[in-house]
Amino acid sequence: MKIKNAEILCVGTELLLGEVINTNVAYLGKALARLGISVYHTSVVGDNQARLREAVTAALKNADLLILSGGLGPTYDDLTKETVAEVLGLPMVRDEAILREIEEYFASSGRIMPPNNAKQADIPLGAIALKNRTGTAPGIFVEHNNKVVVLLPGPPFELCPMFDEFVFPRLRDMSDKILISHNIHIMGMGESEVEMHLLDLMKTSVNPSLAPYAKEGEMRLRVGALASSEADGEAMCQEMIKKVKASPVGEYIYALDAEYIEKLVVEKLKEKKSTLSVAESCTGGYLGKRITDIAGASNVFAGGFITYSNKAKIDLLGVNPKTLELHSAVSSEVAIEMAVGARERLDTDIAVSITGEAGPNPDPTTNKDVGTVFIGVATRDTSYSVKLTVSRQRDREYIRKVATSRAMREIVKILA
Repeated sequence: MKIKNAEILCVGTELLLGEVINTNVAYLGKALARLGISVYHTSVVGDNQARLREAVTAALKNADLLILSGGLGPTYDDLTKETVAEVLGLPMVRDEAILREIEEYFASSGRIMPPNNAKQADIPLGAIALKNRTGTAPGIFVEHNNKVVVLLPGPPFELCPMFDEFVFPRLRDMSDKILISHNIHIMGMGESEVEMHLLDLMKTSVNPSLAPYAKEGEMRLRVGALASSEADGEAMCQEMIKKVKASPVGEYIYALDAEYIEKLVVEKLKEKKSTLSVAESCTGGYLGKRITDIAGASNVFAGGFITYSNKAKIDLLGVNPKTLELHSAVSSEVAIEMAVGARERLDTDIAVSITGEAGPNPDPTTNKDVGTVFIGVATRDTSYSVKLTVSRQRDREYIRKVATSRAMREIVKILA
């Protein structure tokens, strides 16, 4: 059979209570999208057999594929397998090979298997058991009455490798489409303005599709094409990307398919064999922290200065006291002198600085509104600054996050 659409049903009262964050939906949704299988509905149900039975029955009326996560454990309230078997009208049978694997799992750590773990070896008649390499609960793949039901353990460290190794290949053979997608990353133009320029294209484009997603201080456009081959899907996506680049939005695109901007910064610095230093005031070291979160940053990042006070700006970076007196610490002039000072002291190819009002209360000596930030940039050839105005309704953390992201955008621009 060929699968076109799916539903995801996550089982566990702890999910409904917010005690556990449900990351399985995001993981499975992305995986199914790669397979060209549309997910029209996701839901969560607690550890209640009657409600679970109702949810499974409803899902199977609408979807070719139903994927469940959770409720495969050994305790009395783990009833996912039993409920699915009941809805499908299949008896449960014990798989002796699975039982031996569970016993060996306990024996390998010097423990004796509790009797209730034996129920984890019970599967619906005709189902395929999926090996669990990181736990005791096997997954289940069952095809019945032109429906496919997949049962996976709830813990992500068990679910993800099981899905990748055993489920994804089976579903790939059951899908006649493939989804190719790309993300266009934009900074410096807001969501509403992007839509203003691209609204007609968004409305008229069905395959490939074009959809906006807002993030902190930036946004992305997702281009997706459903095709019969990877080559066809890629060609469709590239044609759409070309149209976006040709629009007024194109000037504000900083990357395609970047995982996150700090990783992109480190990759670009390595590619260009360039070095970086930073000088920070209102962000208090957050820019340096984000860059050094990336493995391998030590090859390109020399270090930085946290110059929160005017005295530190003068003593550590060589900012002219008269510049501070004339323009205040939150100014284009000081941002440039901070960047120049950091670059010269650490002898790097590029330096960026950040100075601004993060709030919640503005410093009266700067005469600047909360959310006003200046980013200074210095290279071996030039120096300049960029003014950033973040909504004063935003909190301190948001302003710092947006400021550091925009500073990294300038680094990427220089290294383009």
